[in-house]
Amino acid sequence: MKVVQFTIPVSQEHSIMVQEDKLPHFYNHLHRHNETQLTWIIKGEGTLLAGTCMQRFQSGDVYILGANQPHLFKSDPDYFEKNSQKDIHALTLFVDLRGPFGKILDLPEMNNVKKFMEATSAGLQVPASHQQEISKKMILVKEARNGIRLAFFIQLLQTLSRIKPYKPLSSTQTENAITESEGLRMNDIYQYTMAHYTENITLKQIADVAHLTPQAFCRYFKKHTLKTYVTFLNEVRINEACKKIVGEPFDSLAAVAYQSGFNNAVTFNRVFKKITGQPPKKFLTEYMQKVN
Repeated sequence: MKVVQFTIPVSQEHSIMVQEDKLPHFYNHLHRHNETQLTWIIKGEGTLLAGTCMQRFQSGDVYILGANQPHLFKSDPDYFEKNSQKDIHALTLFVDLRGPFGKILDLPEMNNVKKFMEATSAGLQVPASHQQEISKKMILVKEARNGIRLAFFIQLLQTLSRIKPYKPLSSTQTENAITESEGLRMNDIYQYTMAHYTENITLKQIADVAHLTPQAFCRYFKKHTLKTYVTFLNEVRINEACKKIVGEPFDSLAAVAYQSGFNNAVTFNRVFKKITGQPPKKFLTEYMQKVN
C-alpha cells in the first residue's frame, strides 16, 4: 500500500525548482510543502482546494500557493474513468524562502518583491489578463540554467509583484498549524465528500470517516476550515452543478439540482444564489452570452 504523506518533500538540488507534469491526472491527495509554489495549468480541469478556498480550475489558470498551505488540484471524475483519454499538463516553480534565495529578498532592490512574497501565504490567483505574460516568463525560467534561470526568476517575481488586483484564494493564514495527522484526516474528509457528494451524507457517516464523534467532528471541521461541514458540502455540490451547466448537455436546471445532490430545486436555487451570488438561471444566461 502506498504511504500518503501530508508534507511532501521537494528536491533541493537548485534554489529554483522546476517541475513539469504530463500525467493522466493531478496528484490526488491534499498536501503541503515548505516551498512557495507557482503553477500554470497548461491543460486540465477540476477543483482546487487551497486552505479555505474551493473553486474550479481550468486550462490557462495560474496560481500562487503559499509555503505550507494545504492544497489539492482535484481532477474531474472523467480523468479517472477506465480507458479515459484525458490527461493533464502543468508547469510548476518552487522556491523555499527560508533557504538561500530568501537572502536575496533582503536586498534593498527586492523590497517590493519581498512584500509581495509575504502576501502569498494564503494563496493568490493571477488575473486572466496577465496569464499569458506570466506563463511566457515561466517558460523562460524552465528553459534557462544556473545563474540565467535565477535572473529570469527574479524578473518573473518583479512582474508578479506589480500585478493588481489579485484574487486571494484563502480567507485565513492559519493552515500552518495543521499537524501531519490532521492533514491526513482532512484529506480523508475531502476525498470522501467529493466522491459521495450526490448522496445524502449524514453527520455520523462523515464523522466516522474522520474517526470522531459527530459533536467532535463539527468542532474539528469548523476549527480548520472556518465553515460548517454542511457549508462545505454545499460548496462541493454547487461547484459540480456549475460544471454541469457550462460543460455538459442537460435536460433542465432541476435535473442538474438532483444530479448534484440536492433533493429539490427550491433548495438548490437558494444555495446556488448564496454561494455564487446569483440564481442558476442568471448564471446560465450570462454564460450563454459569453460563449455566443
